[in-house]
Amino acid sequence: MKPTTAEWVAKAEDDYAVMERESRVVAHPSYDAVCFHAQQCAEKYLNARLCKADAAFGKTHDLVALLDLVLEYEPAWETFRQDLAYLTDFAVSVRYPGESADRDSAVEAQQRCCAFRVAARQSLGLDV
Repeated sequence: MKPTTAEWVAKAEDDYAVMERESRVVAHPSYDAVCFHAQQCAEKYLNARLCKADAAFGKTHDLVALLDLVLEYEPAWETFRQDLAYLTDFAVSVRYPGESADRDSAVEAQQRCCAFRVAARQSLGLDV
């Protein structure tokens, strides 16, 4: 694996670990953090896959835009379009006053992230 791809994977796994840890908190969980890190994990796995393909991509939190670039290399990932669209909203919305995630949205974000993570890791030849 190319060093830059490996860096994207490592950063994705950092976000995954934070999401998983925060989802287990009993007293005062941060649902915002679960949702944000779910989005970040998916974003970084999309970037890792684009990096593996030597594809050009810019800085964006729009997971659907990244998916559109990835589909050339991973056409089966079209099945994740709705999941990635759902996660995209958490890149910014829950980071500022005015909108907060609840338990249900955190559970949903975590599930969607985990499903995508499996496909991404398989594509990159990594254990799931």
